[in-house]
Amino acid sequence: MSEQRVALVTGGSRGIGRAISLELARSGYAVLINFNTNLDEAERTRSAVESEGGQAEVCQADVSAPSHRDLLVNFTMETYGRIDLLVNNAGIGPPARTDILDTDIDDYHQVLATNLTGPYFLTQRVAKAMIHLLETQRLPSPAIVNVSSIRAYTAAWNYGEYCISKAGLSMVTKLFARRLAEYGIKVYEIRPGVIETDMTAKPETRAYYNQLIGHGMAPIDRWGTPEDVARAVGMIARGDLPFSTGEVINVDGGWHLRSL
Repeated sequence: MSEQRVALVTGGSRGIGRAISLELARSGYAVLINFNTNLDEAERTRSAVESEGGQAEVCQADVSAPSHRDLLVNFTMETYGRIDLLVNNAGIGPPARTDILDTDIDDYHQVLATNLTGPYFLTQRVAKAMIHLLETQRLPSPAIVNVSSIRAYTAAWNYGEYCISKAGLSMVTKLFARRLAEYGIKVYEIRPGVIETDMTAKPETRAYYNQLIGHGMAPIDRWGTPEDVARAVGMIARGDLPFSTGEVINVDGGWHLRSL
């Protein structure tokens, strides 16, 4: 069993996941970097962790597939013997922004399978492993973090399946926070706003958000960065919120204030 605390980060190969992996390594965690398709990016994240003196491994798995979720947890346990922190970060958008009157059912199921069903059942699987570890040995401050979005409560009629998946993930946080409290396992939701990632990289998307930000969309008038999100995860990883669970931590420049 590893002497280090261990974090499993889904979608950890790039963007927000890469920043989280690096932040956790700086906080003293060994990091299991999950990726689905891009091995090269996962290896770059591992190299970045190791260049800072951290320890990391990579594991390919599609969190929407039950057998892959089992593989991911089994690989982490076989490699490190423990999981102290699960970060459900993997997420996808639909292939195209489509009016909800025209939503394709296959796109809908694909987005929910990755963004909602995957985290739900991966959390279930990891929680059972954590409970077993807690019953046999000490795990300091075990926690689960769900990375959602302001889309959890911000309706976009041309992004419906994504909004629904993130709204559902917010309830997943509440449900598991309540269920796991008796074991001392805390569960949190990080709710990013407009963040510079691959998902917002298209020129038309950047132009749209640049206009909103320039017109005062949020009190803090800039794009968010993956590092902004990672710092919030790092706070949880360090155990800085010992009397909180089920908490939503907004990383959105103050967008949630909804001022008039």
